[in-house]
Amino acid sequence: MSNPANIKDGANYSPEGRVKKVVKDGQFVFSVAYIDHGHIYAQTSGLLLAGASLKYVYDPDTKRLNDFCAKFPQVQAVSSFEQILQDSDTRLVASAAIPNLRADIGIQVMRAGKDYFTDKSPFTALEQLARVRHVVKETQQKYLVYYAERLHNEAALEAGELIKAGVIGRVLQVISLAPHRLAKANRPDWFFQKQAYGGILTDIASHQVEQFLFYTGAQDASINFASARNLNNPDKPELEDFGEASMTGDNGASFYTRVDWFTPNGQATWGDGRTFIMGTKGTIECRKYNDIARQAPASKLFLTTSETEQEIDCSNKSGFPFFGELILDCLNRTDKAMTQAHIFKAAELSMQAQAMADLNTTPHVL
Repeated sequence: MSNPANIKDGANYSPEGRVKKVVKDGQFVFSVAYIDHGHIYAQTSGLLLAGASLKYVYDPDTKRLNDFCAKFPQVQAVSSFEQILQDSDTRLVASAAIPNLRADIGIQVMRAGKDYFTDKSPFTALEQLARVRHVVKETQQKYLVYYAERLHNEAALEAGELIKAGVIGRVLQVISLAPHRLAKANRPDWFFQKQAYGGILTDIASHQVEQFLFYTGAQDASINFASARNLNNPDKPELEDFGEASMTGDNGASFYTRVDWFTPNGQATWGDGRTFIMGTKGTIECRKYNDIARQAPASKLFLTTSETEQEIDCSNKSGFPFFGELILDCLNRTDKAMTQAHIFKAAELSMQAQAMADLNTTPHVL
């Protein structure tokens, strides 16, 4: 992995790595709308590297719009979202809107006959998911989600390949730890409004639930406990800076996650995300962004089996196939990159955990 300048800034972190080009110029055109979150830069770069062609961008904020155009000078800024919806060339709309607005934007996109690629979390309420499920069925369009902590991380991808090959046997448990740097002064107002971001389990933990489902092969899960609290930010009473949850998959696999906004300022990267996977024949630890005091950024995997133990550097090895698979899915109407059922279930379970946490947790700072 190369050393991107924004490794300390999670909101604007854009991984760099190989992406296989799957289409020729002009064969798959996409546009961008609503760029409230910096993840849109990684979404856009991934699509471009896979061969997609960027046509239009819309955002009501002039500074955000100008910054995006400076990064991607081939794009044409437009004055209305409607212009993108009506454009016959645009096949997919990529977006990173304020989280509680993502569902309604996606519904407009799908009803305009286009596929939608949103940043996570894709929803902030279960009723949004219900409406989007209905529109997906009605339109047969795709509602795709950027679950970056697996899809845009080579150690996480390599873990999936090892599991698929049976190297650690059947997966019994996944533990996912996801500390993030708060960078409070740089966050927009909506970031601290729970109605807008949906709660820490809805938001960050949607990544972790997605990985649990993928690594274990579970199709559903029951929630054992969930908690979300504000432990250290009394000036931002609606911010949840700590969350945790436990689930049991419908295949018996166990899951625990801790998500938080407590990455220390002295750490070289924006977060020290780690995933621990226990199987019947071995274990995997993913150090996804940092190998503390040794290497930053890093994308490493530690494998133990009955025969050996290994440290595997995953940087610049597998690349990021998701973006090419997404493009081909949109063209061929397939589901190879990620199934719609999987996308929705990861979001549903994280929101159900958030709902349990909301019932169980006092809303004030401890």
